[in-house]
Amino acid sequence: MSAEPVASTVHEDGNPVHEEEVPQKKGKQGKYRREKPWDTDDIDHWKVEEFKPEYNPAPFTEESSFATLFPKYRENYLREVWGHVTRALDKVGIACVLDLVEGSMTVKTTRKTWDPYMILKARDLIKLLARSVPLPQALKILEDAIACDIVKIGNVVRNKERFVKRRQRLLGPNGSTLKAMELLTQCYIMVQGNTVSCMGPYKGLKEVRRIIIDCMNNIHPIYHIKELMIKRELAKDPKLAEESWDRFLPHFKKKNTKPQKKKVSKKDKKDYTPFPPAQTPSKIDMQLESGEYFMKPKEKEARAMEKKKEEQKENSLKRQAERDLAYVPPVEDTPKKKKKKAADE
Repeated sequence: MSAEPVASTVHEDGNPVHEEEVPQKKGKQGKYRREKPWDTDDIDHWKVEEFKPEYNPAPFTEESSFATLFPKYRENYLREVWGHVTRALDKVGIACVLDLVEGSMTVKTTRKTWDPYMILKARDLIKLLARSVPLPQALKILEDAIACDIVKIGNVVRNKERFVKRRQRLLGPNGSTLKAMELLTQCYIMVQGNTVSCMGPYKGLKEVRRIIIDCMNNIHPIYHIKELMIKRELAKDPKLAEESWDRFLPHFKKKNTKPQKKKVSKKDKKDYTPFPPAQTPSKIDMQLESGEYFMKPKEKEARAMEKKKEEQKENSLKRQAERDLAYVPPVEDTPKKKKKKAADE
């Protein structure tokens, strides 16, 4: 067998460098992988680099636009703040249009737009404004590190009363639960109607969506809040950076409490009789028996008045007896007199 030729490359100096000198990873996955000397540990791969105008000096060849509708009650507010929205978007080269007749907001790129992702940020801005997010908070979406997520919760629970109760759990008493979620996830959360609008870093948005969906599926947010508090404390310890945190996190078991079944009392079977039961007497039959049917209207009224007076007399006697009870003196225990002992001689 002939020996396989060793592939070689030429260095900048002109000296050949054999590939055997370059260390390779073993296994199928590392067959074609090479070392990357420029990729050091101090580089943050998750950092979002700032996009500058000089990176894209030429204008876009096509125009991109997004539109969204807004409810009627937001019309007055949007009309007041639309000047601020126009000035904020004009700085990044985005044009915006407010159509009060159709009830819509539109954003589109212009010849001055230099950041291609800014049109998506502007789309998120008009979405948040339509979902009752105030303008100072909504304008933060134009920053690179901030993203938004609109969670739809209206179709998770069918029963309206149950939906309202579970949505109220997200807020908590005096908004305390919502405030705790905002502090732990570093996100802004706005519960409005059938949606929840969230703004913040990507990692926080992921946690917020999980908490909201679980809350609508009958898992209380306090369990996730406890878990996030423990994770925040564990992250401060550098020794636990590469260890699993499962042993520190709480594991809550779901208890399915079945409702107690009502005991159905078995009724005794009656003897079978082929004859139907006796017919209940009607009102006319009862009047015929008592002779009231043949009486004149005036006699009927007189008889009804007598019955009414008798009932009034009985009721007045009962009430008088109850009043008299208040004047009955209570039985007092008379102290027993001690007999004086005869004096000693």
